Amino acid sequence: MTLFIGLMSGTSLDGVDAALVEIDGHNNARLLATRAEPMPESLRESLLALCQAERAAFAELAAAENAFCRLQATAVKRLLAASDKSPDAIAAIGSHGQTIEHAPWGHGRGHGEAPAYTLQLDNPSLLAELCGCTVVADFRRRDLAAGGQAAPLAPAFHEALFRRHGAWLLVLNLGGFANLTLLPPAESDAEVIGFDTGPANALLDGWHARHRGGRFDPEGTWAASGRVDEALLERLLTEPFFHRPPPRSTGREVFHLDWLEERLTGREASEDVQATLSELTATSVALGVEMARERLRAPPAAALIPCGGGTHNPDLLTRLGRHLPETPLVPSSDWDWPADWLEAGAFAWLAWRRLEGLPGNLPSVTGAAGPRVLGGIYAP
Repeated sequence: MTLFIGLMSGTSLDGVDAALVEIDGHNNARLLATRAEPMPESLRESLLALCQAERAAFAELAAAENAFCRLQATAVKRLLAASDKSPDAIAAIGSHGQTIEHAPWGHGRGHGEAPAYTLQLDNPSLLAELCGCTVVADFRRRDLAAGGQAAPLAPAFHEALFRRHGAWLLVLNLGGFANLTLLPPAESDAEVIGFDTGPANALLDGWHARHRGGRFDPEGTWAASGRVDEALLERLLTEPFFHRPPPRSTGREVFHLDWLEERLTGREASEDVQATLSELTATSVALGVEMARERLRAPPAAALIPCGGGTHNPDLLTRLGRHLPETPLVPSSDWDWPADWLEAGAFAWLAWRRLEGLPGNLPSVTGAAGPRVLGGIYAP
């Protein structure tokens, strides 16, 4: 058994998740310990500004990257200390980095036509230096180079964790954005598919921060107090992304508060907008489920396994249940993996795949020309 640490900071920009994972030679992963390192507000503001910037100075990028890397190192060191492990016990750290812009079709925010690109702030050389561990990083661009979307990458890990004989299963990550994985039964020769369905917490958090303060809507209480504006929901759903066939992925380049404001009349109550955004997430997930099932001619899934920060939002989960009445929502903890730690666990697993020289992507998910070994290795 070999120990890896996975690091993840998603589009919600709430902090760095660090997961200590034990992996054997048979693709089996077990979560041993975790650490959530909150993101300082100053760093969050800097990163959010970079995500929304049409132009950025190199010094700004370098300062944010340095601060982010040091936050990652703090998470690793505290996780090791709490687990009574030395850096020498860790085969590698898998670092996702912080996505600043993701433009797999080559048209990022405000930049017009450009080659396909994805940008994650990270400094694996500095992280290796600070932590004294081998680091595997830059997972996404190898898939992009092979013609893929570079995202989502977690479905390969979902397959390793959850695929079972005799059951179709759905895995839904509710982070800043939502991504969906449809797992055929293990005995089936059907391919795993997965893709982004649209916004999840990013718009909900942003609208709440603008009108109520704070980083998020605790338990979706404010959204639950509002009324869905059906006319607004219809306007939001005209966004072409929702109707684009997979492979597909998205981010703040498409869905941001300016995008929302352009579709408001100015007469909506703020709590009704929040309710409508929650309904938008549930509706777009349901559209994605329908699209995935049609693609594989699949029956209703035996379970939908939600994970990510959105699992703490009862209002959102209730809406999902209404849209998917044939599919029970089953906590990922019932499958021996806590909902908050699936993404960090995925990058520990991807680091293991890299050291083993094994592919980390699923071409049926990303659209890449074939399986590819992902990530670069940075020695301590």
